[in-house]
Amino acid sequence: MADNEDRLRCRLYLITPPDIYGEALPSFADALTAALDGGDVACVQLRLKDVDDDVILDVADRLRPICHDRDVALIMNDRADLAAKADCDGIHVGQTDTPYDEARKILGDDAIVGVTCHASSHLAMEAGEAGADYVAFGAFFDSTTKQRKHTAEPDLLNQWQETMLVPCVAIGGITIENCRPVVSAGADFIAVSAGVFAYPEGPGAAVKAFNKIFDEVADV
Repeated sequence: MADNEDRLRCRLYLITPPDIYGEALPSFADALTAALDGGDVACVQLRLKDVDDDVILDVADRLRPICHDRDVALIMNDRADLAAKADCDGIHVGQTDTPYDEARKILGDDAIVGVTCHASSHLAMEAGEAGADYVAFGAFFDSTTKQRKHTAEPDLLNQWQETMLVPCVAIGGITIENCRPVVSAGADFIAVSAGVFAYPEGPGAAVKAFNKIFDEVADV
């Protein structure tokens, strides 16, 4: 198990659900506001697939002030060009998306650039050595928002913390009920979508519950 005294307390990394544009945008804006007001959140990743660029930019324009008013970073998924246009704080890229070097060139040295590394410490080390601000491992559990193609185990997080300083994000089907082993293993951030935005008691209650667990693990 990672030594809790040698690392920072885990934090939430929210990912937007897939259908938050058009008529659904106002209600999601309210849900995001409730989530961010529920407790500590490090960042929000805007993840929209198979929609026009104008739609993505419109959603970003609506969500950015909600995030920035609460000192929460807004990160674009995949599209570094749109991240620049939307004045986002950074970009998250997959292994088949915009290459890290290109994303960094577009957004500059001050931007957050994170890289998906599936269950591969080798890919993560390459990303870290290139200058990535964080690496993302997953999926740890089955997800309702994305088909599971790679399986990661908590030991991967522990091993990463023992050898590398680059922060790691755990992603994939993480909920309040199953997150504790992943947090205890050394995740710096827990990426969550449905686990917050589909939580029966509301997103604000979900964020509060996640943070309670993070505090409990940090105090062990």
